Amino acid sequence: MSLTENPELPASVLDDTVLESLAPAFPAGAVDELRGRVDGPVFAASDDGLAAEVATWNVAVQHTPAIAVGATSAQDVVAAVRWAVAHDLRVAVQATGHGPVRNAAGSMMITTRRMQGLSIDPIGRTARVEAGVKWAAVLEAAADFGLAGLAGSSSDVGVVGYTLGGGLGSLGRKHGFAADHVTAVEIVTADGRLRRVTADTDPELFWAVRGGKGNFGVVTALEFELVPVASLFGGGIFFAGDDAPALLHRFGQWAPTMPEEVSTSIAILRMPDMDMVPPPLRGQTVVHLRFAYSGTDHAEAERLLSPMKVAGTILLGYVGPMRADEMDAIHMDPKDPMPGWEKGMLLAELSEETVDALLAAAGPQVHIPLIMVELRLLGGAVGRPAAVPNAVAGREGAYSVLVLGPAVPELADVVPAVGKGVLGALMPWAAPGVLTNFLGDVTGPAEVLNAYPADAQRRLMDVKRAVDQAGVFSFGHAI
Repeated sequence: MSLTENPELPASVLDDTVLESLAPAFPAGAVDELRGRVDGPVFAASDDGLAAEVATWNVAVQHTPAIAVGATSAQDVVAAVRWAVAHDLRVAVQATGHGPVRNAAGSMMITTRRMQGLSIDPIGRTARVEAGVKWAAVLEAAADFGLAGLAGSSSDVGVVGYTLGGGLGSLGRKHGFAADHVTAVEIVTADGRLRRVTADTDPELFWAVRGGKGNFGVVTALEFELVPVASLFGGGIFFAGDDAPALLHRFGQWAPTMPEEVSTSIAILRMPDMDMVPPPLRGQTVVHLRFAYSGTDHAEAERLLSPMKVAGTILLGYVGPMRADEMDAIHMDPKDPMPGWEKGMLLAELSEETVDALLAAAGPQVHIPLIMVELRLLGGAVGRPAAVPNAVAGREGAYSVLVLGPAVPELADVVPAVGKGVLGALMPWAAPGVLTNFLGDVTGPAEVLNAYPADAQRRLMDVKRAVDQAGVFSFGHAI
């Protein structure tokens, strides 16, 4: 029986239990046939090495696919997709494992981390990356030419997955989303074709894949514009948690006055009592201000930042000149794998009442099992349509909110309830939509679609039906 032929079991909404119960039994020799078609390793469900091949950075999700292919090239991906479709398997894809949504149980999982091709054109100010490349490699290669890609808060994240979800980073208010700068996409669709898609060759698929995540195929490479970064002034400052009310209220007044050269965020962090945490922060609830100024006048950057620096007691931090490949120091995201539960929303404003509601729900005085509650200033270039329109969600908001908690078994019910409660407290000030990369935990395809404006929802579904009517690609944030 085909999963996609049973009207009572639509591929986009099958849960993990159903998928595991329907795990296929392959004909004798079928896996060996696949091994003969690809250069990379192939792991069946009972093989040693499967778990390591599909391991995630966010270890809260553990994948149990029916088979995994460690792709080394676009040709491996083509062969894998064709084999999966012939054996009635849905296809999941993973590079770094930072963004798993749920177990890709019973699937073929294609891992792309071996696909490390990277080239920089300093004259044309462009880059081409294969599907396994992380932002760290791009930033390092481009920095020598005074260029940068629009990486996010961590350069340990893969370029492709981040960009397909939009991609909001420390240069975003000046230059827009990472997806806004993509010029070509190489993608293997459900028919097993490798396509090079541009605004000219296939405008609808090109529109959809830039913002529509992995709903339309396996992206094997991206080409995108780099941006000039002659000078960057940035970093992060940790303040005492007791000063959270003063800091967040000041942020609400200060942030909207910032020019587009400034990208900034502020977060309430509950730091673990662990040796890896610097002593002034260890075991403390603190407020972390992040600041990036991409202009050339560093004295102006200091002037712009000064109202926030005097709004609380500084425990630790640095803000100053840096190279574009040092931007990880702005957010200081963890590098080691960890189990996390997250969810986001957009705000239309950050009024005094909004801040009071946030503090009441998640301030330092509240004992809750959340690691972070973050506010990111939007607007500027991320609030405007891209020069070549795309499906990126979230342009309507003034701020993005993200809540993050530990996804450990003893808190499996508590953390989602608390996180959703914090977001619920902010709903009176909500803007429509969500940044797709910050969707986090979702109830199903309807919630994913609701991240996008109504006209975009219809277009996305039209493209989905055109290139993947059978729902071959329906893991992750599937529509």
